[in-house]
Order: sequence, then structure tokens, then C-alpha cells
Amino acid sequence: MRRPGWAAPGRWSLARQLLALQAAIVALLVAVGATLAYLDARRATDERAAHTVTALAESIADAPDVRAAVAAPSPSRILQPYAERIRHDTGVDFITIMSPEGIRYTHPNPARIGGRFVGNTARALAGHEFTETYTGTLGPSVRTVVPVFGDGHRVVALVAVGITIRAISAELRRRLLALVGIAAMVLAIGIGGSWLVAARLRRQTRGAAPGELRGMFEYYEAILHAVREGLVLLDRGGGVVLCNDAARELLDLPPDGPGGRHVGELGLPEELVASMTSPEPRADEIHVGDTRVLVVSTSPVRSGDRAMGNVVTLRDHTELQGLTGELDTVRGFAESLRSQAHEAANRLHTVVSLVELGRPEQAVEFATADLAAAQRLTDRVVGSVREPVLAALLLGKSAEATERGVELEIAEDTAIDGVVEPRDLVTILGNLIDNAVDAAVENAGVRPPRVRVSVRREEGRLVLRVADSGPGVDPADVPEMFRRGWTTKSSGGPVGHGLGLALVGRAVRRHGGTVEVAGGGGEGAVFTVRLPVEAR
Repeated sequence: MRRPGWAAPGRWSLARQLLALQAAIVALLVAVGATLAYLDARRATDERAAHTVTALAESIADAPDVRAAVAAPSPSRILQPYAERIRHDTGVDFITIMSPEGIRYTHPNPARIGGRFVGNTARALAGHEFTETYTGTLGPSVRTVVPVFGDGHRVVALVAVGITIRAISAELRRRLLALVGIAAMVLAIGIGGSWLVAARLRRQTRGAAPGELRGMFEYYEAILHAVREGLVLLDRGGGVVLCNDAARELLDLPPDGPGGRHVGELGLPEELVASMTSPEPRADEIHVGDTRVLVVSTSPVRSGDRAMGNVVTLRDHTELQGLTGELDTVRGFAESLRSQAHEAANRLHTVVSLVELGRPEQAVEFATADLAAAQRLTDRVVGSVREPVLAALLLGKSAEATERGVELEIAEDTAIDGVVEPRDLVTILGNLIDNAVDAAVENAGVRPPRVRVSVRREEGRLVLRVADSGPGVDPADVPEMFRRGWTTKSSGGPVGHGLGLALVGRAVRRHGGTVEVAGGGGEGAVFTVRLPVEAR
């Protein structure tokens, strides 16, 4: 895909195509408008000419002086000056007053007085006025012929008033000049506006052709769907504009995608929806789902002071979280080894001191008793737990609990034979034991700090039970305690506490198991996890 900064030779850019299209449309509209205006102007000119000659002929025919003049011995002597004066005043081309036989009494050319009128008079002789276009002595003209009535409604003369086509055309040309000027101005404004729109579009599309824009869109859309990180684009109302394949997989959405729905209608947890629609930036927030641990970052998009929407990125940290749990186990085991090494050094100094004091029997008794207790714990854990990682976890937690002054008791019937994924067991047992030890230490002033761990099979299920001597839990908190961020510790938060029980709940749900919480009122808490043995 070439860089979209120029148009390929021989191809018109989208802006140029739009300019040509708009210019053609404007020119067509102006041409149609000008044609319609011309036809309307021509009709109006013809109607105006016909109305003028008709009104003037009627007024002359109704004049008493005209009726009296046609009865005089020499009508032309009276009527010719009268007709010419009116003709000059009104601007018509001719006024002809004639006898019923068509003999002219008046004419613009005095030489034609006394000649016969060239035109139709039959309807006027019948007592009706009419208007027609006829070619007479002055050329084609629009004329109206009106009868002059005498006594007894008898036609005593005829009046013909006309305007030549040449004069009408001259007036029409004057109108056309204004019409052409207006049409040219409209065309110039339309093309200028189209050029401005095309120039703006050219800047925004960088001169790319439509095919290139389509190719770039398809190319970039394919990239967005191919990236491994989940990407969700939201508009300012929270509607989903884009959701790539990775995001649909991480959020467990159907293959056809959210289809422009609001993100709150997708069945996602409320905390996740609040993070995705946040008006403020959020970076690397951890959200624990039923099957995945997601790291969510939200970046609001703004254009000036106007909010345009949010860009949300999703990363799958499920495997990383599991590895982190195993690393915590190894660290705990190393810490327990350090603690045991420290205690072993103290005991060794004690044994050496007893020998130096001349009490070897007491030194041997002290050393063998402590070694036997440690060996019994190791033998019981290693004998009942075949998975090395879990054995290391329990030994490490035991040493850590001892260092904190808590008695960690592993039940005699504990047996783990690898029926469940070790990584999930590390997550479940490790977090439950850590919380139990913290609770026992917190309540040490009331009851001796003690934690009891039991793992066994019951009716085809693996049952893990962790009990502590802490203050217990409020039954009202049980529905919320497996959500991310819930904690009773003062330093809670998304990065600190409040994640362990959420991870426990996720691991249990992934295996189709259940978690029960009992205990309260200062009697300690009991967490019971039941996992199907077949789920592996």
C-alpha cells in the first residue's frame, strides 16, 4: 500500500471528480433555469404586448371623438393626428382606424392612408374583438382589432393596434441580457463553491482517488482486526464503533460483533463498562473475568474541547497472572528457606553452646526433636501431595506462617494427586492461605493464630477447605468479596490488595466449581472450594 499523499498518474482524485461532477450539475441546473426563464420571459413579453394593444384598441374604440370623427366628411383629417399622438405616447408601432370595409383612415405612413387594411376583420365586423399575429405592411406583428359601435350597436368603424415582432424581440433581448448576466453569476458562484469544497476535500484526502481510499480503508481495517491486542472504539455516547477480532474473543462476544450497540448492553461487568466509558484516561487497570484476567487502558479522544469518544485497548494477562502466582509461590518457598536457614542457624548455635557447656545429651535431644518435627511435616506434605509445585507451596506457606507466629495445620487426610491443573490449585490455595494467615494475625489478640488446610475427595469432587482463627466475615460481604478490588485491608486497590479472591473466583468458575464462605462473629472464616475432578 503506497503512501496516500499523491494521486496516481492518469487517475482523477476524489476532489477532482467531485469538482467535475458538481460543476456539471451546476451548469446543467443553470442551463435549465436559464431556458425556463427565457421561455417565461418570452411568454410574459408576448402577453404584455397583447395586453397593451388590446387595452389601447378598446380605449380608442370607446372614445366619443372617434365615433364622431368617423361620421365626419373627412375622418382622416381628424383621426390621423389623434392616432399618431397616441402612438408616440404609448410606444406601439401602429394605430389604424378604418372603415367597416377596411379603408384606412390612419396609418404611421401617411402614404398608405386610403388603402385597404392588410389583415383579418371578419370577427370584428361581427362585433367581437380579437388578437392575432399577422404579417402586414410593417412586417409580422401582434395586433388587436376592435369594433367601433355607433347607434343601434352598429359597427361604424374598426380600430387595429399592433406591436411588431421586431419590437417585441428587442424588448426580449433586453430581458435576456439581464438573464444571461444572472445565469453567468450563478454559474460562477456555483463553480467557485464547488472548487472550495473540492479544495477542502483534497486537503483532507491528500489527493487520493476513490479506489485508493477504499483500498486504504480495507487495508487499515484488516490491520485493526489482525492485531493481537483487543481494540474497541467507542463514540461519545458509549456506542461501539469498532471492535476487532481480538477484543471480541477477550470479551466473549459473538462473532458478528456488538453491531453498534451501547457497551453497557454487551453483558460486561459494571467495573469494566465504567472503565471503558470513563471520561478520564485510565492505564493498565486489571479486570478479572470469569475466564480471563484483562489489563484495560482507556484513552479519551477529543477534538478541541469536544469529546469524540474513547479508545480502549485490552490485553490478556491470564497466563501472566498464573505465572506470577507460581513466581510468588517460588518466592515464598525461597523466603521460607531463608527463614528456616535463620532458625537452623539459631538452633545450631544453641546446640554448640550446649556442647560447650558440657551438656551433650541435652544438645542431642534438642537437635533431634526439632529435626523430627520438621521432618514429620515434610513427610506428611510430600507423602500426600504428589505435585511438587503444590508441595513446595504448602511447605513454603507453613514456614512463612510459622515465622509470622501462626500455626499452619495441614489435615491428616489431605491428598492431592494431580486431578486439577496445578497452576489453578496454586492460585486457589495460595491466595486462600495468605488471606487466612493475615486474618489470623489480625485476630491474634483474641484467639491463638491458627490456620487449618484440608484437601480431599468427596463424591467425585476435590474439596479444598481453609479455615482460620480470624474475626470471620460479614455474610453481607460474601457476594462482593470475589470481585476485583474488594478487601478489608487498609492498603487496598487495584494494584495492591483486592485481587487474590477475584483470582480464586475466576479459577473456580473456569473449572465449573463452587466456593462457600462460612464463619462470622469472631469465630473465624471457613472457605470451601469444590472442583469437579473431571475438569482438567
